[in-house]
Amino acid sequence: MTELQTGRGVNRRDFLRYSGLLGAAATIAAGLSACGGPSSTGSGGSGGDRDTITAALAYALSGGFDPMTASSAVAVAANLHVLEPLVDLDPVTRQPYNALAKAAPERIDDTTYRVALRDGATFHDGSPVTADDVVFSFERILDPGNASLFAQFLPFLDGVRKVDAGTVEFKLKYAFALFSERLAVVRIVPKKLVQAGQRKFDAQPVGSGPYRLTAANAGTGLTFAKFDAYNGPRPAKTAKMTWLLLTDPSARVTALQSGRVQAIEAVPYLNADQLSKTAEVRSVQSFGLLFLMFNCRMKPFDDVRVRQALHYAIDTDKLIKTALLGNATAATSFLPADHPGYSKAATAYGYDPEKAKALLREAGAGGLKVELITTDTDFVKDCVPLIKQNWDAVGVQTTLNVGQSGGQYANRVDTGRYQVMAAPGDPSVFGNDVDLLMRWFYVGTWPEKRHYSSGTEEGKKVVRLLDQAARETDEGARRKLWAEAIDVVAEQAALYPVFHRKLVTGWNGKALSGFRPVPTTGLSFQNVGRA
Repeated sequence: MTELQTGRGVNRRDFLRYSGLLGAAATIAAGLSACGGPSSTGSGGSGGDRDTITAALAYALSGGFDPMTASSAVAVAANLHVLEPLVDLDPVTRQPYNALAKAAPERIDDTTYRVALRDGATFHDGSPVTADDVVFSFERILDPGNASLFAQFLPFLDGVRKVDAGTVEFKLKYAFALFSERLAVVRIVPKKLVQAGQRKFDAQPVGSGPYRLTAANAGTGLTFAKFDAYNGPRPAKTAKMTWLLLTDPSARVTALQSGRVQAIEAVPYLNADQLSKTAEVRSVQSFGLLFLMFNCRMKPFDDVRVRQALHYAIDTDKLIKTALLGNATAATSFLPADHPGYSKAATAYGYDPEKAKALLREAGAGGLKVELITTDTDFVKDCVPLIKQNWDAVGVQTTLNVGQSGGQYANRVDTGRYQVMAAPGDPSVFGNDVDLLMRWFYVGTWPEKRHYSSGTEEGKKVVRLLDQAARETDEGARRKLWAEAIDVVAEQAALYPVFHRKLVTGWNGKALSGFRPVPTTGLSFQNVGRA
């Protein structure tokens, strides 16, 4: 099935020629057979060993898998299959379901919940999952000394205690309406194994999920094996999985076409129509965004007018049609329009170069020179030449600095040695409620150490509004507070989306049964088997 929006207007081939990417694309195409490797297709192109799912992910392996700290695309996708939380979110619908929890959390009173564990649940080493493991998993994330990224998602939690071997009790600081689904951010780990060797666990985690991670290598990818003792709601339907890490988009397409893999994420927009003739291809709206982030402690980017000007200067509609072939929606809010918590922001950045010039003049930023730091993600590389063209057109002399994501953050962003960054982001892999999505970018690490807006009155106001909303039991009042927070972040534009993109996934429908594309980074093989 193909669900694509093809852009009209500007010819993408002309744009690629302008941006210098067409020559690179030709070079890649010339080496496709080498990138794709030999076909492992069985009879009828079904994709080889029927006991194995082979897939290609679009990102490199970076960092470890310990769910206390892991946030890389590969680690998060792997952990969805290897480790379980008490309550998980369906990777497609984003609706909660009981994972390690035997039943839905039992509400004792407004600030007390109890959760019973699934009978007979065991970790991959054969040890039982106990209340001690659950308490340990939460406490290590809440411990400030561990600097877990996920602690910011649990501000409502006062503590967790063991009731008996199979039951835990949660004490909340205040009534929190999203308690059950927020449990999904904490994946349960075996206390004894982690304490015996955290670094070993980080390299090869042991969980209670349907698959065991058997190997992880930056060059050869990831391998998984079915966990036969799994007794949860979503058992593995194949004996093995192999994930290739193919950051080259052309190599992913060739791998699917050749039968080397049965599914790929991040189908290049330019290849989607052609690929749909031989495979299933679907474009799904996601929260995933391309954002502009400013160093708000560096002049003149501490001036909101400069930040707004650079947003107004971007012809987002042309950008989407040309670089993404229509596979995105221009940001009218921090959230995409189809999100259940959506509210249109009071500040909307339509293309207005004259307003951009006027704002720059008002801010005394004439003759501005900007180095735009970007990641080397394929769709980002397609977008930034047009952003440069737009900024140059309003008198902002722009230089592009394109590099690997980890290096750009470590060497430039996290050291404060940058002016403006354009990069992708998608915290919806951790959860899909408004509070969680906004806390990722506007509470903690990002405002304190990346866009440096935490000390501003507006930055503090966003945190206050989110905290007020978290304590609000009335849904209408909660949504109103979220909408006010969205208005603030839109107006201030310290970090704000240019667009929310659609994710294009390709798969062999004759080789896989039950496969569904997900609206987040990564692939899910829950309830997926070989056809």
